Amino acid sequence: MSLFEEQERRHSREAMPLAARMQPRTLDEFVGQKHLLGPGKLLRRLLEADRLGSLIFYGPPGTGKTTLARLIAGASRAPFVQLSAVGSNVSEVREVLAEARRRLHKSGKRTLLFIDEIHRFNRAQQDVLLPEVEEGIVILVGATTENPFFSLTPPLLSRSRIFQFEPLSAEEIKTILRRALDDKERGLGNRHVIMEDAALEFLAQTCDGDARRALSALEIGVLSTRDDPVHFTLELAREAVQRRIVAYDRAGDYHYDAISALIKSIRGSDPDAAIYWLAVMLEGGEDVRFLARRLVILASEDIGNADPAALPLAVAAASACELVGLPECALNLAQAVTYLACAPKSNASYRALKLAQEDIREKRVLPVPRQLRDASYRGASLLGHGQGYRYPHDEPDAIATQDYLSVDRIYYEPTDRGFEKELQERLKVIRARLKGIKPANEPRREKT
Repeated sequence: MSLFEEQERRHSREAMPLAARMQPRTLDEFVGQKHLLGPGKLLRRLLEADRLGSLIFYGPPGTGKTTLARLIAGASRAPFVQLSAVGSNVSEVREVLAEARRRLHKSGKRTLLFIDEIHRFNRAQQDVLLPEVEEGIVILVGATTENPFFSLTPPLLSRSRIFQFEPLSAEEIKTILRRALDDKERGLGNRHVIMEDAALEFLAQTCDGDARRALSALEIGVLSTRDDPVHFTLELAREAVQRRIVAYDRAGDYHYDAISALIKSIRGSDPDAAIYWLAVMLEGGEDVRFLARRLVILASEDIGNADPAALPLAVAAASACELVGLPECALNLAQAVTYLACAPKSNASYRALKLAQEDIREKRVLPVPRQLRDASYRGASLLGHGQGYRYPHDEPDAIATQDYLSVDRIYYEPTDRGFEKELQERLKVIRARLKGIKPANEPRREKT
């Protein structure tokens, strides 16, 4: 390497942000994803056996997807070619694949083709990859922050193994930050930095498992002060992070995971977890009308008649969101979420509807009993409509002993929770009366 080339390389390295300079150079330096790379884990076994096929790395930003792809290329001694799905077109992909085919024929080496943001390729672009992937010409490694089962085509998925990356733990982030502070060649080791434990903990917690964000905040904090030594305090850490940005995509996978967590926390009667997931979605900029609609649905699906006040309260919260708007309507949603979480739960109404729908779809649709048919028009009486109908308000307790369905079926079975316990007892009396049977425990009615 010439003097000028060395100088250019040094200048390029100095211009790189800390996160880029601190990328691991070997698999031993790689931090995180032990469920994939730990001893005996599938990806580790594939690497050790040199039996890599096409891989899809799926997970949030800053968890090592690109870095691991480069390390795999080095470990497998495969030529590494990187494309970004954002800026690459079909002709460029075809050219790379053709070169990979020529390379294999000449040298016997397969090319590791890394495609970042692979979910941004449309169906036609993904289909271009199939022949070379099928024949093993390339080892495809695709990285995506979107759920591949939604964003990638079935033919490409069937030819690939999917590995889900998890956010790094706070301890793993601390390991990376300490390494950056100690490294004199690539990190901040040439600066004397006295790191407070509270500041290190703050950076590790607020980055949400994203090593890139943690290293960026560390670099900003150190380079923004001329003190020597640098006292990296909790206050400095907060300044470096500034306002925390919640990693939340309203159209992405986390949107569905977060609303699932919110609904399941309410269903599970945990108001603390429910209010947390509500706060995550609100901080992420979620549409309050979407949240309100889901609460209205939940009020009937998971609470129902166990607490008849749940549905009106959820509807009121939805109306308040339209009337008040953000930020104040967050209070209305918080009230609704905590009430619904603490309310007694029943899905009896939901189950009754599902059972009735199954009967309608799988069995003969029942005719309306003649006495229940519309008798309001001229000629209805000639058809016998309405004949024999007993007006319930003329009967004791407004319950008439007559047939409303023509078959004996039970769909709604109240639970013994909340108000449904009262409905359960009342329904026993009603069903016995409808069949013309006087319940044994029914009190004798006094004549007046």
